[in-house]
Amino acid sequence: MNTKFFAPKWGSENIAWKDFFPKAKNAGYDGIEFGIPFDFPTSTMDEIWNLASRHKMLLIPQHYDTYEANFSKHYDLYSAWLEKLKPYKAIKIDSQTGKDFFNFDQNYSLIKAAEKFTQETGVAIYHETHRNKFSFASHITKEYLEKIPSLQITLDISHWVCVAESFLDDQPEAVNLAIERTEHLHARVGYSEGPQVPDPRIPEWQQALQTHLTWWDKIAERKKKENDVLTITPEFGPLPYMVSLPGTGEPITNQWDVNVYMMNLLRKRYY
Repeated sequence: MNTKFFAPKWGSENIAWKDFFPKAKNAGYDGIEFGIPFDFPTSTMDEIWNLASRHKMLLIPQHYDTYEANFSKHYDLYSAWLEKLKPYKAIKIDSQTGKDFFNFDQNYSLIKAAEKFTQETGVAIYHETHRNKFSFASHITKEYLEKIPSLQITLDISHWVCVAESFLDDQPEAVNLAIERTEHLHARVGYSEGPQVPDPRIPEWQQALQTHLTWWDKIAERKKKENDVLTITPEFGPLPYMVSLPGTGEPITNQWDVNVYMMNLLRKRYY
């Protein structure tokens, strides 16, 4: 099937963009996914899009840093972020949207702002399942998906595993509905006490890995039937997502290597 893999810039902030593009391309990635904070300079955005064109790589910008608790201010900030992105074309946009304590109508207003952006630009926005956002838990997101037929998501189910302190065996309806509405995948493996296992390559975390693979396989199968492209960002993160060694603060493993491993595992699996 047709899959496209995206290297997360998260965790590689110390690498200049001009060096990160060839590093990601040489590792086998098709593109880059990267967060754009409010203070991101326009000159840097221009540089990124120019480098992507030069290296023939795809881009998925990510929204994440609207933290304002006052809804009116939050809405204005989110709208301003969307306006900032209008001149820049991307394959899609990943959005960590809203807040877990906003009510349904408030979060829906933000989703509608994203829908308006898509209508005006042709670039689809997919709302990431993420702690602290409207989509922080499977049973809550189920309500949004049922009430908003147009809502499509980036599935990072590791967050739901952490929130529910389980592998969601008692919530199959919510999980299956999410799988049906997934248009981008963040391939990180969570467990009952955290959103990221220390290392998916070692034996003690194989049950968690296999559980996530079962979910991801269903998305891949659906995309294959639809003859559509499956986009995947292996998104194991740096400290503090990654466990640190006690006393030293050093990361327990190499983030880049883990994500490349995950990309190669899924590329072979979804060939």
